[in-house]
Amino acid sequence: MNRHTNRSMVTVAMMVAILLVAIDVTVVSTAMPRIVADLSGISLFSWVFAIYTLTTSVTTPIYGKLADLYGRKIIFSIGVVLFLIGSMLSGASQTMMQLIIFRALQGVGAGAVMPITFTIIGDLFSGEERAKMQGVFSSVWGIAGILGPLVGGFFVDYASWRWIFYINVPVGIISLVLVWLNLHERFERHQHKVDYLGAALFTVSISSLLYALLNGGQPNYAWTSAAILTLFAVAVVGIILFFVVEAKATEPMLPLSLFKMRIIAVSNLASFLASAVLIATNVYLPMWIQSILGHSATSSGLTLMPMSIGWPFAATIGGRLMYKVGSKSISVLGGVLIVAGCVWLSLLGVTTPYWHLVGIMIVIGMGMGFSMTPFTVLIQASVPWRLRGSATASNTFMRSLGQTMGVAIYGTYFNQAVATNAKVQFGGGRPPADFSQLLSPGATTLHVPKQVLQAVQTVLAHSLHTVFMVVLGTSVLTLLSIFLLPLHKTVMQHQVTDARPSES
Repeated sequence: MNRHTNRSMVTVAMMVAILLVAIDVTVVSTAMPRIVADLSGISLFSWVFAIYTLTTSVTTPIYGKLADLYGRKIIFSIGVVLFLIGSMLSGASQTMMQLIIFRALQGVGAGAVMPITFTIIGDLFSGEERAKMQGVFSSVWGIAGILGPLVGGFFVDYASWRWIFYINVPVGIISLVLVWLNLHERFERHQHKVDYLGAALFTVSISSLLYALLNGGQPNYAWTSAAILTLFAVAVVGIILFFVVEAKATEPMLPLSLFKMRIIAVSNLASFLASAVLIATNVYLPMWIQSILGHSATSSGLTLMPMSIGWPFAATIGGRLMYKVGSKSISVLGGVLIVAGCVWLSLLGVTTPYWHLVGIMIVIGMGMGFSMTPFTVLIQASVPWRLRGSATASNTFMRSLGQTMGVAIYGTYFNQAVATNAKVQFGGGRPPADFSQLLSPGATTLHVPKQVLQAVQTVLAHSLHTVFMVVLGTSVLTLLSIFLLPLHKTVMQHQVTDARPSES
C-alpha cells in the first residue's frame, strides 16, 4: 500500500464488507423456514445453502490468486458487485429453483469479499497489531448478530422476506465507495494463468457429490440406482483429476504446496470441520425454533444472536492473548467450548426450556471465536506477501467447503430421518399428501386433524435430533484436529518476514 492510502477509512470499508456478508448469513438462516413455506419445496431446503457455499468455495481461491496478480481493490470490487446483483435477483425470485440459481450468483460474489478483506487487513497491519485487528474485525459479527435478526425478523414477520436480500444493496455500495476513495495500492503485474480447468473440475465433482448426497435414498433415487452411482463415480474421478491438474498447474486454483506446511494444513482442517458445525446451527436451529417451538422468525433470529455476540467477544480476547499464552491454547479452549455446546444441542427435547437455546448459542459462539481467530493470523504469518492472498483464500476456501459438505451431509441425514420417522409415525402407511408442506412453519393447518399435526411435529423433532447427533460427532473431530497444531507457544514469532512490493 502506498502513502496515500487512508488506513482508517479502508478499515471501515472492510468492516462494512464483513457486515454485508455476516448480515446475509444471519438473515437468510432466520428467514428460510418462511421462504420454504412461500415457495414450497422443503426437499430443496438444503440447496439454498449448499449452492451458495459451493460457488463461494470454488471462487474463493481464484479471487485470492487474482488479488495477488491484479491487486486487492479491483477484485474486491468485482466480488461485491456480483454479490449485490445476486442479492437483488434472489429477492425477486418466484420459485425455489430461481432462488437457488440466484443464490449461486450471490456466492460467486461472496467468494471475493471474505478472503480479500482479510488479505487487505493483513497488508495494512503486521505482527501483533494484525492479531488484534482480527479480533476487532470479528466484533463486526456481533453487530451483524444484533442487526441481522432484528431487521430480518421484522421484514419476515411484518413486510416480506424479499427485503432481507434487498437490504444488502445500500450496505455494499457504502463499502465500494469507501474502498475506491481511500485504498491506493502499487504492485507488479506478472504474466499469469488462471486455473479455469481446476475450477471447472472442482465444480463438476463437488456438484455431483452434493446432488448424490442430497437426493440419494429418495423415492426416485435409491442409493444403488444407476443415477446416484454415476454421480458418485463422476465425483471421485473429478476430484482425482483436480489434484492431478493442481499438481501440474503453473498457477493452481489451490496451491497444494501450501498444505505441506503443518500450520496451514491443520488450521484449514480445523476450519473445515468447525464450519460444518457452524452451518448446522444456522440452518437447522431456526427450523427447530419455528416449527417445533412455534416461535416467530424474529424470535428465531434473536435466539441466534447470542452466537454473534459470544464469537467477537471471545475473538477479541483470544486475539490479545495469543502472544501471551500461545495460539494452540486459545484454539483448544475454543474446541472444547464447541464440543460442550454441541453436547448441549444434542440433548434438546420438545419440552426443553427456551433459555437452553440461548445458552447453546453463547457457548458455541465463544468456541468459534477462540478457535477461528488464531487460524487466520497463523496462516498469514507463515507466508510472504506474494502468497498471502492465496494462503488466506485457502483458509476461507476450506471454511466454505466445510459449510458446503456439512449442509449436504446433514441434509442427507435429515431427509433419510424424515422418511424413516414418517413410516414409524404413520404406522407404515403413507403420510398425508401435504406432509412436506406441513413440515414448514406458516403452513395452513385449519383442516388438518390434531393427531396428524402431532405426528408431523414428532417426525420433524426426531429428524432434527438425528442431525444434532451428527453435528456432535463433527465437533469432536474439530477438537481432535486442533490438537495437531504446533506445540510451541511462540509459533508466531517465527513468522515469515513481509516481502511486499515497494511503497511509493
